[in-house]
Amino acid sequence: MIITEILERNARCYGQETALVERDPQRNRRRHITWEEFEETANRVASALIQRGVEKEDRVMLLMRNCLEWLPLYFGILKTGAWAVPLNFRFTPEEIAYCAEVSEGKTLIFGEEFTGAISEIKGRLGKVKDYVCVGLEEGSPLFGERFEDFLDSGSSERPGGQISLLDDAALYFTSGTTGMPKPVLLTHRNLEFSCVVENRHHNQTHEDVFLCIPPLYHAGAKMHWFGSFIVGGRGVILKGAKPGWILEAISEERATIVWLLVPWAQDILVAIENGDIRLEDYQLEQWRLMHIGAQPVPPSLVKKWKEVFPGHEYDTNYGLCECTGPGVVHLGGENFHKVGAIGKPGFDWECRIVGEAFEDVPPGQVGELVVRGPGVMKEYYKNPEATGETVRGGWLLTGDMARYDEDGFIWLVDRKKDVIISGGENIMPVEVEDFLMENENIQDAAVIGLPDDRLGEVPAAIVKTKPGRGMGEEEVMAYCGGLPKYKRPRKIFFDDVPRNPTGKIEKPKLREKYAGFTESFKIQ
Repeated sequence: MIITEILERNARCYGQETALVERDPQRNRRRHITWEEFEETANRVASALIQRGVEKEDRVMLLMRNCLEWLPLYFGILKTGAWAVPLNFRFTPEEIAYCAEVSEGKTLIFGEEFTGAISEIKGRLGKVKDYVCVGLEEGSPLFGERFEDFLDSGSSERPGGQISLLDDAALYFTSGTTGMPKPVLLTHRNLEFSCVVENRHHNQTHEDVFLCIPPLYHAGAKMHWFGSFIVGGRGVILKGAKPGWILEAISEERATIVWLLVPWAQDILVAIENGDIRLEDYQLEQWRLMHIGAQPVPPSLVKKWKEVFPGHEYDTNYGLCECTGPGVVHLGGENFHKVGAIGKPGFDWECRIVGEAFEDVPPGQVGELVVRGPGVMKEYYKNPEATGETVRGGWLLTGDMARYDEDGFIWLVDRKKDVIISGGENIMPVEVEDFLMENENIQDAAVIGLPDDRLGEVPAAIVKTKPGRGMGEEEVMAYCGGLPKYKRPRKIFFDDVPRNPTGKIEKPKLREKYAGFTESFKIQ
């Protein structure tokens, strides 16, 4: 079933029930819409777009922070048969212009806060015929059409036109950490499958309430919500990730499922440990599942979480944009004894770990994780060379290094491009990061390679200590004595660890920041 048809079914079955809630703690504001209102708004968006000339296979760009309007806009675009093109709200004006040029976007729907960035590049957006601004106050200097006026021009009736599961549906741009973002083309079948696989993994029912905090432009957050969407479960969009705001939303909205990023989970634990938060102030007994994804999860974090929240089911999923988000590999709540692993192939997915010649490697040996299933993208749009390098015989090369254990569980070792080769030895930064995170004084850590004349590269650690838990370089070095000698960081930098909106460590930024460090390194 096409996901726009799932929305129509939800409106018929659960019309007056709340579908979406937006919580904005900074503005002390809460808004909500029912399933009928969700469906009606999506229809009005589709109708208004069609009136302005949007046709099947046109592209409509969406540049907005999380808000109540985001998902009805997304579904409205899909109802026209056009491609939805969500853009990362952290993109620079240059990256926005690049995405507009590649996608040949015909309409740009944007939040009022992006007016300046769009004005800066408007001369390069020649393909864009219509601009729609969400959040523009009446009487403000006009840049594009106000969303309210745009919406009023549309009909609440379901638009005509046929959409097939095999039709192209959405163009997602990768995070661009190694250059300009790559456009990933997904079909309606890809989107439908993500609903099924997420629900299969986490058994959402109509009674579950899903709290969504990560950005909706990213495949991960939206596709996790899809598991609740397919059964008409309520979704809560939280604007902001402060520990108190998260627990308050869970308590007041009676949330049962929360997907967190590593930094947010760590912040919650630190706030509890420091006494900034008292769990007895919140109603949390209904919260059944906490799951984390988007990056390797330190086992020490999960073990600490289970000490504080012993009643929680814990799970992790592995996925990537090229596979329509999460669920490619799935740990499962029953496998807590394997915390640290990303799990086994998810529902209807196949996985292999291969060597340089694409041969399967034996358990325990590190190779590249390759995957095959209904979620694999159609292509990198307008980039057949990159598509050919990434998809071979239906198998998608993830660029992630991994290994099987004796029980068939997959352990993510590191990104292929992040492996440090020091004196001929391969050092996986994630292993060192996990070791550092086990220290009770360390809140966050990243490990990168720095150039060295003798060894080629040596590991260096960027460490953020917990508030009031200062450590010196010698103390961290002494702690790292528990690592094999060649894996020990040769230099410690005390700094914040930069992460993108989905929680991944931005290692290119760290490598650039510390590239000029030229100290003569010594073996510890």
